[in-house]
Amino acid sequence: MLEFLRKRRSIRKYKEKAIEKEKVEQLIKAVLLSPSSRSLRPWEFIFVDDREILIKLSKSKEHGAAFLKNAALGVVIIADPEKCDVWVEDSSIASIILQLMAESLNLGSCWIQIRKRWHGSFTTAEDYVKGLLDIPEKYRVQSIIAIGYPNENKAPYEYAELQYGKIYQNSFGYPYNK
Repeated sequence: MLEFLRKRRSIRKYKEKAIEKEKVEQLIKAVLLSPSSRSLRPWEFIFVDDREILIKLSKSKEHGAAFLKNAALGVVIIADPEKCDVWVEDSSIASIILQLMAESLNLGSCWIQIRKRWHGSFTTAEDYVKGLLDIPEKYRVQSIIAIGYPNENKAPYEYAELQYGKIYQNSFGYPYNK
């Protein structure tokens, strides 16, 4: 698992290649197996593979979403806050589960934060996405995960470069002694 995590990187460049139906089905199963508090499952998922919609979604916020237009798939992760008070945490867990599953299928992915981001001066990214995808008002949009076949190579993280100074043992004042 450590080697798997070490090599997973955010990918923002994708090949012009569709993702096979079998792999999409595995991605669907993975998000539906994602844990949630008290098994309330406040999350829902919109799988977008329509190029025109992906282009529009790539304009959902001012910065950091443009690469979505070249992805084969965008998964919009939404949640119903009326179902669970920790919908942010549950939908965040689902977002990373989706990215890890994509990595296991040799697909690249990158998280696009939508919640608390701006589309423009007067519109939130969340309202833009809701309007574009006809998402009912009660739902909140957490993120979009861009997925596709990588068209860039990034070196894995090096264990020697891990920030062990951020680890403490038993109390904040006691650095971890490896």
